[in-house]
Amino acid sequence: MKKVVISVTVSVVILLVLLSSIFFIRPKKYTNEDFNIETYISSVDKDLDGIDDQTDILMGVREYIKTQPKYKSKYYSGGYPNDNYGVCTDVVAFGLKSAGYDLMYLVNEDIINNRDNYNIDIVDKNIDFRRVRNLKVYFENNAIKLTNDIYDIDDWQGGDIVIFDKHVGIVSDRRNKEGITYVIHHANPYQIYYEEDILKRMDVVGHYRIS
Repeated sequence: MKKVVISVTVSVVILLVLLSSIFFIRPKKYTNEDFNIETYISSVDKDLDGIDDQTDILMGVREYIKTQPKYKSKYYSGGYPNDNYGVCTDVVAFGLKSAGYDLMYLVNEDIINNRDNYNIDIVDKNIDFRRVRNLKVYFENNAIKLTNDIYDIDDWQGGDIVIFDKHVGIVSDRRNKEGITYVIHHANPYQIYYEEDILKRMDVVGHYRIS
């Protein structure tokens, strides 16, 4: 009986150690300087706040995730979530909004002017900008298109927008040991960290820069 108890105890301890290593021990993060990569500074300051767009977007995204939004897909009459809930597209929308880009207005305007580009039966500005498929079309036609090759590390900069199949996020200014950038995103209700090393395990279908 004692041997069984000891065996179970050891198994529990090993399990706790493994869980701790997975969820609490985070790998070292690197920066552009570690790989002699020049940080991209946009020549545009859309909201005239003295901060370039690229930096503004990244700062805005970090402010947004500080609120620790809970994942839930809901409809809002004003478009933007206002109750500490959100989904992946809201990370992008709030990041761009902090730089002076109202994605709700911009996507709605583009849909109205280029309806044939979007597979939409009923236009609804309150939700259209919160759908990944619509953002893919919008950025494809209205942003700077960049490489999808994650190993072209010089071309990935904090503040860029990355689109996956049915998911979207903002590129971080932090990198893994290979120089591949982390992504700031919101994927599901069980997500522990909002900034993660996910580019190697997801298929990139679009990589863009707003200005």
